[in-house]
Formats: sequence, structure tokens, C-alpha cells
Amino acid sequence: MNIRDLNWTENQKKFIQTLQDKSTKMVFCKGPAGTAKSLLSVYCALHAINNKKVGEIFYIRNPVESSTHNLGFLKGDLHEKLDPYLQPLMDKLHELLPKGQAELLLKQERVKGLPLGFLRGLSINASYIICDEAQNLSIHDLLLVSTRMGKFSKLIFIGDIRQSDIKNSGFERIYQLFDDEKSKNKGIVTFKFGTDDIMRNDILAYIIEKFEELN
Repeated sequence: MNIRDLNWTENQKKFIQTLQDKSTKMVFCKGPAGTAKSLLSVYCALHAINNKKVGEIFYIRNPVESSTHNLGFLKGDLHEKLDPYLQPLMDKLHELLPKGQAELLLKQERVKGLPLGFLRGLSINASYIICDEAQNLSIHDLLLVSTRMGKFSKLIFIGDIRQSDIKNSGFERIYQLFDDEKSKNKGIVTFKFGTDDIMRNDILAYIIEKFEELN
């Protein structure tokens, strides 16, 4: 695969180094919208496939909607129901890969999307596991995802505590739980992005800073 490089910030380069470090097994990453948390994770996952470190990418999300907007019942089979929730992953693949390569990965079943409810009993080996929107997971959910990681896999939790759509989010608490030297020595790393790392649109940093004045 021909994976595009972008103009990463210094902090984003450190994140790439963290993910590509062979001693890193699990990462809890938090930061505001637009800091390329998901994009960077997919970028590193694609490189891991290229380098034959893993064979597949698993993309996990809790299929919840905005706390104030509900689309209601979604028709269709499982793939059709999941499509709206997998769209962020497809956007990242299309941003990083030449035309057609993202679809080829899907056709080869090297990129797989899983809703939270389908994880129980699974053991995911030799794969890059990206758990997106992790602020929408409870402590129980975070434990469920964490214990799916099998041999030779790497797991990344990505979250923005400002955008939680559930009342009992456990993401910040678990982030703090593993934010210590002992966890780091075990290969479990915490990482934080700030408004200086926003790539999506320059005005986002200003918007987020203004909203933080309400707290």
C-alpha cells in the first residue's frame, strides 16, 4: 500500500513513535476534535499491515447516537446497519490511501468493523484494534474491549471526554487509572492531544477554547 504522509505536528509524530514502538501494547489517547487521533491510529495500523506486523484492522465503536439526536430504527442487514458507524474509518482510509486501495482492503477482509455487542467471547490475535469514540464506553465496556486483545495485537482507545453521549462514561477514569509508570512498563501508555494539534480546521481550536470557558 502507498500510505500518504501528512504535515504532522511534533506531538503527533511522538504519538506515531509511541504506537510503532514494539513495547507498546495498549494506548489510551484523549484530545479534542480535529487532532487526528483516529487518522493517526489508522495511519499506524496501515503501516503495521505493510510491515507484516499484523494481518487485520479491527474498528470498534459503541453504536450510540448523539444524546440529542436519534435516527431511530435502521433498516437492512448487519452490514447496512453498521455502515453509518464505520464511515469515519472509511473517511480515514480514503484520506491515507490512493483510490481503490481502501475498497481492496475491505474486499480482502483485512479491515473489519465490530459493534460493541459482538465482542464477547472473541480473542483478536495479530491485529490492530482501534476503539474509536471511547468516551461512549462504560468501565464495564472498556474492560470488555481490553480483554479481547490476543497475541501479537495492539489496542488503541481514542476518546474526547467533551463529546460523551452516555451518562456513565468510564473513559477518563480508566485513562487516569493507567496513567502511571508501572502501566507504562507493562506496555500500556496514555497520550494526550491539545488544541495545538488540531488539523481539521484552524478555527476549531478557537471554538473549543471558547466552549471550555463555560466549564
